[in-house]
Amino acid sequence: MKFKLKKSYMEDLELFEYKSDMVWYGAILLFLVLFPVWAGNYWTYNLTLAGVYCIAALGLNILTGYTGQISLGHAAFFAIGAYTVGYMTSILGLSYWLALPLAGVNSALIGLIVGLPALRLTGIYLAIATMSFAFIIEHVIIEWPSVTGGANGLIINRPSIGGWSLNTDASYYYLVLIMVVLFVLLTKNIIRTPPGRALVAVRDSEVAAQTMGIPLAKVKTQAFALSAFYTGIAGALFAPLINFIGPDNFTIMESINFIVMIIVGGAASIHGSIFGAIFITLLSEFIRVGKDALPTFMQQQVGFQGAVYGLIIMVFILFEPMGLYGRYLKLKYLFEVFPLYRKDTFRREKKFQKTERTR
Repeated sequence: MKFKLKKSYMEDLELFEYKSDMVWYGAILLFLVLFPVWAGNYWTYNLTLAGVYCIAALGLNILTGYTGQISLGHAAFFAIGAYTVGYMTSILGLSYWLALPLAGVNSALIGLIVGLPALRLTGIYLAIATMSFAFIIEHVIIEWPSVTGGANGLIINRPSIGGWSLNTDASYYYLVLIMVVLFVLLTKNIIRTPPGRALVAVRDSEVAAQTMGIPLAKVKTQAFALSAFYTGIAGALFAPLINFIGPDNFTIMESINFIVMIIVGGAASIHGSIFGAIFITLLSEFIRVGKDALPTFMQQQVGFQGAVYGLIIMVFILFEPMGLYGRYLKLKYLFEVFPLYRKDTFRREKKFQKTERTR
């Protein structure tokens, strides 16, 4: 296993620790740029959708993975971003490029408001509070037809840049790809800054963080606002992609989707957010296609997709708590030290209850 001897603080701030990483990421980026050239519209559309979910998963990972604050209401911020774009472009007739940043800002402001009363809540109580907020937004969507279109929804056209329209799946794919790259770089740099490390300190121990002078209330509300900003931008990209938004697009199931993404991909990991978003997007398509091959009585069952997600969460929590990215790191280490790999290298430490430790 290779280690790099760092001789200055500036080396610790480098975006790529090894030059080989730059080559690999460059190759992946080149593959993504050329993807629509050889892939059909179906796969281009699905990868575009996965890119939108990548941004939302990055936002939730900042709140849950890095700060330790669970949320079951991120579908609400996703809806706020989508309906901000829908209202400003379809009803007011404004430019999409003006609506896009305002969707993120609008979601961030509402996330800040939601984060304030949630400061005294943790664990399951915070999850219930954020889930309640999602139900409130879902009700507002239905009961405010002048802004949201109510149950009828809104039709949203894809934007254009000058004389170049983004009506095709390939052209819109490049817009989403650019946004994903920007938000990945933004997240990478945020986590390396003192405010980003304060998020991790709060997650690890609130008492220790407060002892070091970190303001808990400020850090938690900033995490909520930043996470909501990411998710609002994702919603603003999602709306023109599907051309139509309605209440059914922003149910509690969408919030569960985001949670599953970071659990499957790997919490507190940028790579995990990307892996999880791609995995869940493809899984949803496989469930939709594979469901037709199941017996009729299983096809008619309500909540089949939710049952599959629940099973996946249990499997990953029990057998792969670090997610797909954790499995990737294990395989990478295996090849680096082969044939000297030790079987129990990544064996989890057995934990005992307090009463058992004092015997």
